[in-house]
Amino acid sequence: MTAPSGDPAPRRRPQQRKQVLLRLDPLVYEALARWAGDELRSANAQIEFLLRRALAEAGRLPGGTGPIPRRGRPPADPAAADRPAEPEG
Repeated sequence: MTAPSGDPAPRRRPQQRKQVLLRLDPLVYEALARWAGDELRSANAQIEFLLRRALAEAGRLPGGTGPIPRRGRPPADPAAADRPAEPEG
C-alpha cells in the first residue's frame, strides 16, 4: 500500500496499553486490593475490570474494545488458547 506521495504507507503498530497515574485514598486502595485478591486478580486488573463494567452498563464502552488480556504466560502454541484443555490421564 502506498501513500498519495508515493511513499509506502506507515505500518500501524499494535495498540499499546495506556499507562495512567491514579491517586486513590489509601483505604479505598486497600479495599480494592482485598477485593482483587478474592477474585485472583491484581489491583490493576480489578480496576480495569470495574471500569469496563461501568462503561458497559452506561452504554459507553467503545465497540472496538477488545477483551481484557489473558493473565499469565502466553501458550507456547498460540492456537492452543482457542482449544479446550485436554483431560489428563
